[in-house]
Amino acid sequence: MLTRRTVNLGILASVAAAAGPNSAGAADLKVVDLPEPWKDGGKPLAQAMWARRSTREFADKPVPIDVLSNLLWTACGVNRPATGGRTMPSWRGAMDAEIFVAAADGAWRYDAKAHRLIQVLDSDIRAETGMQDFVGAAPIDLVYVCDGERLRDAAVDDRRLWAFADVGFVGQNVYLFCASEGLATVFRASVKRERLGQLLQLPPTKFVTCAQTVGHPKS
Repeated sequence: MLTRRTVNLGILASVAAAAGPNSAGAADLKVVDLPEPWKDGGKPLAQAMWARRSTREFADKPVPIDVLSNLLWTACGVNRPATGGRTMPSWRGAMDAEIFVAAADGAWRYDAKAHRLIQVLDSDIRAETGMQDFVGAAPIDLVYVCDGERLRDAAVDDRRLWAFADVGFVGQNVYLFCASEGLATVFRASVKRERLGQLLQLPPTKFVTCAQTVGHPKS
């Protein structure tokens, strides 16, 4: 059973903190209403482009909940409520890509339409999101999942191609947000796709594509 909770940074600090795993049972899984996403602010595009880079060293410092809210909205949030349009393009408007957030206190699915996080696991799976050592210590690992059912109108051989292209748009949005906000990030293709799919209990139509680590730069 999911318990709904309106959350502020004090309650959800462990979502982004490098602490131990949550020992709560399935009955304590949460639905987290995120703060309203930003509508202005950030660096001009040219400055963000000059600052964009991949970083593989992260400070032991949490990402505040309001920053996480803006990050997820920038990645693939709804920017046209009347039509449900998103901040990222997708193949024929399929909107097949979604984000799971792996943090110290569990794994969370980003519900873009409601701008909220839905907890799917209460254990720390950050180390399972990639092959590199830093993925288990960085505050946030974003796992990108695609729904093949939404791509059913594409040729069978093209579905994975479009899925990875759509995820690439999301990843670039994250890169530009991090560059604008002084955060560190790296997009990763070396992920344990089958293992992550099992841990996240994905249905047969959904599959893991890539991942992206986010945090504060170490220096």
